[in-house]
Amino acid sequence: MRNLIGEVPTANLHGRTLFNTKFIQNRDVENKSVLNIGCGFGWFELNLLSRGIKNMVGVDISEEAILVASNFITDGKVSFQVASALNLSFKSASFDTAVAWDVLEHLPKGSEPQLFAEVFRVLRKGGSFYLSTPNSSVISRICDPAWWLIGHRHYSIDKLERFAKMSGFKILESVVYGRWGEVVNVTNRLVSKWIFRRAPFFEKKIDAWRDREYGNTPGFTNIFIHLRKL
Repeated sequence: MRNLIGEVPTANLHGRTLFNTKFIQNRDVENKSVLNIGCGFGWFELNLLSRGIKNMVGVDISEEAILVASNFITDGKVSFQVASALNLSFKSASFDTAVAWDVLEHLPKGSEPQLFAEVFRVLRKGGSFYLSTPNSSVISRICDPAWWLIGHRHYSIDKLERFAKMSGFKILESVVYGRWGEVVNVTNRLVSKWIFRRAPFFEKKIDAWRDREYGNTPGFTNIFIHLRKL
């Protein structure tokens, strides 16, 4: 993850990231040990520190992301480490809850079952796994510039649920949210960050648009799933 525009952790969340924080239930974070796979710059750690976690570990394959996160988040309840989602360095049954927000589609193709198996291993019995990933609707794929340019993967709920069942998870909830505001946001961020090396254009207006859409009207861009280890 290249930090082209000097991003830092923020509690000012909108759209998809804000919905992630609402999707995860308080009972799965309050006084719990949480693993954040693909933590990026640490925005989710900031959110959970305000919700009474016991402790939390953020892992990411990007050394740059981990450096930014660890420099800005110094609370003793949170730690960070460079690690692959497919080879977690934790003992079995180490965490109560795990999350992987928009990580699955970035792993090597065909390695998805390995991620589910690793998360299942490090979770305690009764633990929850939350994940989000792009939805494989026709509109979502066609409107995703990364799908055209680099084959950015999208998934169906059925496929994700098959991965989950193969590893022994029980499926508690599967929903799809995100509409045209999210489509515009993705393209806007790609153009502003990679071409102009600047913050997104019209950011406040687009964020307000996304906030109105998420959680209010079923969508087509992103899948959110809640699983439990039995």
